[in-house]
Amino acid sequence: MGKRIGFIGLGIMGTPMAGHLAKGGHQIKAYDVFAPARERAAAAGLTVVNSNKEAATDVDVVISMVPDSPHVEAVYLGENGVLEGASKGTLLIDMSSISPITARKVAESATAKGCPMIDAPVSGGDVGAKEARLSIMVGGDEAVFKQAEPILKLMGTPTYCGASGAGQTVKACNQIQVAMNFIGMAEALVLGAKAGVEPEIILKVLSAGYAQTRVMDVRGPRIIKGDYEPGFRASFHYKDLNIIREAARAFGASLPASALAHELFSAMMANGWGNLDHSAVVKVIEKLSNCELPVKE
Repeated sequence: MGKRIGFIGLGIMGTPMAGHLAKGGHQIKAYDVFAPARERAAAAGLTVVNSNKEAATDVDVVISMVPDSPHVEAVYLGENGVLEGASKGTLLIDMSSISPITARKVAESATAKGCPMIDAPVSGGDVGAKEARLSIMVGGDEAVFKQAEPILKLMGTPTYCGASGAGQTVKACNQIQVAMNFIGMAEALVLGAKAGVEPEIILKVLSAGYAQTRVMDVRGPRIIKGDYEPGFRASFHYKDLNIIREAARAFGASLPASALAHELFSAMMANGWGNLDHSAVVKVIEKLSNCELPVKE
């Protein structure tokens, strides 16, 4: 039997995720702070409500997919927030990518109200969201994870990572690796271009060997066409790199390569490229190298 689900956050990933839940037989009440997002969700056939509180009222589950830690705090703890509308026993699932420290703080407030909560950030971008192939990293009580698992499986593959905040920690680890993959690919393409080797040749050879990565397979062909339409905005990855630095300070980890990645993404922000896909970090390497990749039409 389908559950009543409040879904908060109707961006390029949240809307298709909510759509998969509706197709799975669940009743969705959707909300986003931005009116155009609500209008798009309504056009997609979702029932749209007018506040976080309303989305959390008279439902079995609340799922949030919003940009950053302050947004999650506002959604759950703020005026007309989820905890004002949710009844005791309502299952809360935050799928945003935020600080592990914030995840624990919000979960503690939810638990005090009697609402079990897990953090369940995702990886896979807009393609993974549309195809229900997200990697979902879950932190919280394992029994609550088991309760949420059938719902999460409608959107991708969930993995239990540990106690509250562990999902966010693993997501931070994921974003370290993704950033390094993009930067490595960018440097390889620029070096090849400076030496006169066509980018498609670089991709073909690297994809056939030990250097192959999923980001290369998905985004490499788009880079050589000059296509930086966002599947995951650079500004969001920059936000994640800020979270990584915060977590490194909190847990006493030295992450020198992540610090470099943060500076390269800072350069993206400074050049006005935050709304491009995160693969556009190649533009920073191009600029540093006084080189433009030849674009294949």
